[in-house]
Amino acid sequence: MTTTSAPNQATPPNRSRRIVSITLAVIAALVVAFFVFANLYSDWLWFAQLGFTGVLTTQWIGRSVMFVVGFLAMAVPVWGVIQLAYRLRPVYARLNSQLDRYQEVVEPLRRLAMWGIPIFFGFFAGFASSAQWETTWLWVNGVATSVTDPQFGLDTGFYLFAMPFYGAALGFASAVVLVCLLLTGVVSYLYGSVRVGQRELRISKAARIQLAILAGLYLLLQGASLWLDRFRTLVEPSERITGPGYVGANAVIPGQTILAIAAVIVALAFFVTAFLGRWRYPLIGTALLVVSAVVVGAAIPWAVTTFQVRPNELTLESQYYQRNLDGTKAAYGIDNVEKENFQATTEAEAGQLRNDAESTAQLRIMDPAIIGPTVRQLEQYRAYYQFTNPLDVDRYTINGQTQDTVVSLRELNIGQLGDAASWQNTTLVYTHGYGMVAAAGNERTADGDPVFLEQAIPGTGFLTDLQYQPRVYFGEQSPTYSIVGAPEGTDPIELDYPLGADGGTETRTTFDGDGGPSVGNVFNRLIYALKFQSEQILFSDSVNESSQILYDRDPKTRVQKAAPYLTLDSDPYPTVVDGRIKWVIDGYTTSANYPYSTGVSLSRAIADSNNPAPTYALDDINYIRNSVKATVDAYDGSVDLYAWDDEDPLLKAWQNIYPTSLQPWSAMSADLMSHVRYPTDLMKVQRSMLGVYHVDDAVSFYRQDNRWTTPNDPQDPATFQPPYYLTMKMPSQDDPSYSMFTSFIPASQGGQARNVLTGYLAVDSNAGDQAGTKRDDYGRLRMLVIDAATTVPGPGQVQNTFDSDTAVSSQINILQQGQSEVLNGNLLTLPVGGGLLYVQPVFVQSSGDTQLPQLRRVLVAFGNEIAFENTLSEALDTLFGGDSGANTGDETVTPVDQGQGGDTGGTGGTGGGTTVPAGDYAAALQEAGDALTARQAALTSGDLTAFAAQDARLTAAVQRLLALEADGQGGSSTPTPTPEATPAG
Repeated sequence: MTTTSAPNQATPPNRSRRIVSITLAVIAALVVAFFVFANLYSDWLWFAQLGFTGVLTTQWIGRSVMFVVGFLAMAVPVWGVIQLAYRLRPVYARLNSQLDRYQEVVEPLRRLAMWGIPIFFGFFAGFASSAQWETTWLWVNGVATSVTDPQFGLDTGFYLFAMPFYGAALGFASAVVLVCLLLTGVVSYLYGSVRVGQRELRISKAARIQLAILAGLYLLLQGASLWLDRFRTLVEPSERITGPGYVGANAVIPGQTILAIAAVIVALAFFVTAFLGRWRYPLIGTALLVVSAVVVGAAIPWAVTTFQVRPNELTLESQYYQRNLDGTKAAYGIDNVEKENFQATTEAEAGQLRNDAESTAQLRIMDPAIIGPTVRQLEQYRAYYQFTNPLDVDRYTINGQTQDTVVSLRELNIGQLGDAASWQNTTLVYTHGYGMVAAAGNERTADGDPVFLEQAIPGTGFLTDLQYQPRVYFGEQSPTYSIVGAPEGTDPIELDYPLGADGGTETRTTFDGDGGPSVGNVFNRLIYALKFQSEQILFSDSVNESSQILYDRDPKTRVQKAAPYLTLDSDPYPTVVDGRIKWVIDGYTTSANYPYSTGVSLSRAIADSNNPAPTYALDDINYIRNSVKATVDAYDGSVDLYAWDDEDPLLKAWQNIYPTSLQPWSAMSADLMSHVRYPTDLMKVQRSMLGVYHVDDAVSFYRQDNRWTTPNDPQDPATFQPPYYLTMKMPSQDDPSYSMFTSFIPASQGGQARNVLTGYLAVDSNAGDQAGTKRDDYGRLRMLVIDAATTVPGPGQVQNTFDSDTAVSSQINILQQGQSEVLNGNLLTLPVGGGLLYVQPVFVQSSGDTQLPQLRRVLVAFGNEIAFENTLSEALDTLFGGDSGANTGDETVTPVDQGQGGDTGGTGGTGGGTTVPAGDYAAALQEAGDALTARQAALTSGDLTAFAAQDARLTAAVQRLLALEADGQGGSSTPTPTPEATPAG
C-alpha cells in the first residue's frame, strides 16, 4: 500500500514583517514630509517678518497652479489615448507568436501601466510647467507699450509678454500630442490594431481614426509654431543684425507663412483620412511639406542672398539696419544721447584750468581699489572686523558743500576668531559690525594717508554728529545666522565694540529691532535647528522668548528674495540715510525679446578689473531698464523697494503680479534721493552697445569704420577699465554734477587697437536732494565725439608714457627701494581745460606682511606732456606753466618723508621733455642711477661681492637724496639728462 503525503500548505506571510515594513515606510514618509514642511514654514516665517508674504504666496500659488495644469494637460490625454487604443482593439485579431509573448509579459502589468504611465508623464509635465509659471503670469498681466514694431506693426508688448507664452504653450502641446501619438502606436501594435507583415501594413478603423487625428493635431501645432516663428525672427540674430534683414523680410517670413499654411492643409488631409481611410494623400502631403521646408527655408533665402542682396547690400539692407539701430537704442535707453563734436586742446598753458576750478576741486586721488589695506590698518581695531575691497564711493553734503567720499562699513569677520569660534561666540556674542568709515576722495594727509571724515570706535566725525545708528547686523560679510534679542532688563551678551566706559575693555548691547523670525518657542527653534543643522539652537539656555534669528543677511540676497523678478546690480553700496545705514541696490528688469534689438551678454558686458564676470539666470539680453531702487537697513534688515522707472512695461506687468511689493519713487525721502545714483552695471551695458550703436545712420552702421570699444585697464590689460564717479562738469554743463564717466578707443581685430581717444561718455548720476522729486538731468547721457583731426592719447598710451619716461622711472625706482612696492592708482580721464586731462595717483606700500599703501606722487598728463609731483596741486601747476588755475583738495598739504619731489613738467612730445633736479641733487640722482645699473649688472653676472658694494653705494646715494630733500634742495626747472635706470633684480 502506497502512502502519498499531502502537499505542503503555503507558508502564511509574515504579518509582523509586513507591519514593520509599512511602519518604517510611513515613518520615512513622515520624516521627509516634516523636512519639506520645515523648509516651507521657515520661508514663511522669513517673508512674514520682512512683510513680503505676498511674494511668497504668489510664487507658491503660481507654481502649484501650473503644476496641476501641466499634470492634467499631459496625464489626461495620455490616459485617454491608452484607454481608447485598448478598448477599441480587435477582439479576435490573429497575432503572431512574438506579439503573444509580448502580451503575456504586459498583461499582468496592464492596469498598473494604464494608470502609471499617465502619472509618470504627468509629473514630468507638471514640473516643467511649474518652471514656466512666470511666463504665464506675465502673459496674463502683460501691458501695452504704445510702441509698434516696424515689420508687423504689433505692439512690443506682444514680444515681451505674449510671444514667450505662446511659444512655451505650443511646445508643451506638441510634446503632449507627440507622446499620445507614440503611445497610441505602441498599444495598437501590442493588441493587434496595427499589424505589420508580408510587406503590408494593416490598421484597424479605430486605430486609423485615432492615429490620423493625432497626426493631424500635431501638424496643426507645427503650423501654428511656424506662424509664430515669423514673429520670432524679430528677436533672433541674422547675419549682421538682430531682426530680419532684406532676406528675412522678403524670403524667410513669406516662406514661413507658406509653410504654416501648407502644414494646416496637410493636417486637414490627415483628418479626412481618419474617415475615408486613404493614407496616400496625407503621406504625400507630408513629404511635399518636408521638401518645401528645404526649398523655402534654405534654398530661396540662399538664392536671394547670393544673387540679389550681396551685389546691392547697402541699398537693400539700409532700412533694416536703421530698424536695428532704432530698436537697439530704444531697448538699452541710449536713444537720447546728447552728442557734441569735441576738438580737444592738447597744448597746456598757464591758467588753463581756471574755468574748471570747481571740477578739479573734487578730483579723487584716493583710489578705492588700493587704499583698502590702509583703511584696514588704521580703522580695523580688531582682527574680527573687516572692510570690503574695493571700497565704495558716495557723496555727502558737509558744511553746505558736496564732498565726494570713499566709504566702507566695519563688518564682522568671524573667521578671525580662531580658537574662540565656539557656537555661542559666533552666534550670540559676535553678531554685528560697527560703524562706517568715510574718507575724502580728494584729500590726503602729509603722510599720504586718507583724510577721514568719519572714523573710530565709537565713531567721531560728521555722521556721528548726526547721531546715526552705527551697528551693522546686515551686510555683505555678516555671519550666516545670529540669534539676538532678550527680555527687558536682561544683561546684554552681544559684543558692541571693544572699548568700555571707565577704562573697560568692551561694551555690550542687545538688539532691540525687528530683524528676523522669532525663535522664542520650541517649535520654531526646532524648525531652525533643522534648517541650520544645529542642535544648539534647540538646547541653548541663551535662546529665550524674545530671541530672533537673523539670516539671509546679505543685502542682495534679501532684495532678490523680496523681488525675485529683478536682476540686481553687482555693486551695492552703503550710505547713511535719515540716521540709518542703508544699503542701496539697483534692480533691473531685463528681457531677450525686444524686437530689432541686438543682444549682449550681461556678464561679459559688466566684467572689468573691479568686478569679475558674475553668473545670471538670463545672461543674453536685449532690453534693460533700471526699474527699481532698493534699500536694506543695516540694523534691522528691512527692505524697501521703489518703482524708479514707472514707465517700464516689464515693471508694470510685475507690479500686476506682485501688487503690494513696490512703493512709488515719490515716497523716497530727500536724504535718500541725495544718495541714489546712476547704476554702474547699466552704464557698462550701455557703453558696450554704444561702441557700435553710437552712429545714427544706416550707412555708417553698414561700413562700421568707426567702431569703438572700452579701453583695457592699464593696470590689468586683460579686463576693461571700470567707469568712475566724480563730481565734474562736461563742456556743455554750467555746473559740476555727480556723474559717471568712461572713455572709448577705436575697436580692432586681433589686439591691434590704436590707443587714442575717440569718444568720452558721461551720465548725470545726481538725482537731486528733494523728497519725491527726481532731478530733470538725472540719467542724461552726454557724449564727446573726439575730432579725428586731433590725436588725444588713450589710457593705455598715457600709461605707457608714464612708465617709459626716464625721469619718472628714476623716481619710481627710488620710491621702491628696499622693501617698498609702487602701486599705480586709477587712471582718471577728465574733460577740463578744453581738452582731456589724465590723473593717476601713485602709492607706495611695503612688500612685507603689513601693507599700508600711502599716496606718494601724482602723475598727470595733458596732450603729450606729463608731470610727476608730490601733490595733485603741484603736478597741475607744473604741467600748466607754473599756475594751472585749478583748485584741488591737497593744495595746503606739505608732504613729509616723501623722498625726492622733482619737477617733471612736460615740454611736448610723447613722454618727452620732462625736467629733473640740477646741482647737488642732480648729482646724487645720477649717482643713484649709476649704482642701480651697476648693482643689476653685478647680480646678473653672479658677482655677489660687487653686488654688495653697489648696493651700499645705492643706499648712500638715496640717503643723500633724502637729506637734500629735507634741506629744501629738491630740484629746479633746469633740464638735466637722466640715465635710464635698470630695475633691481
